[in-house]
Amino acid sequence: MRVVVTSNNMVRLSFLTALLADAGIEAVLLDGHTSVLEGSAGAIPRRLVVSAGDFSRACRILREAGEL
Repeated sequence: MRVVVTSNNMVRLSFLTALLADAGIEAVLLDGHTSVLEGSAGAIPRRLVVSAGDFSRACRILREAGEL
């Protein structure tokens, strides 16, 4: 797994996950529970990861969408 985006913006992360899903790339959101435990103060950003094999394609898709 490789990190594509790190953010605290849940709306953006949801959009990026949907964008990648539309391209057939499965993305996983990490650190969501850790962020909630620390009070959702934004100290621990969430990580959106994809498989190593999908990484370059995912980066290209997000760059073309103006998200990287």
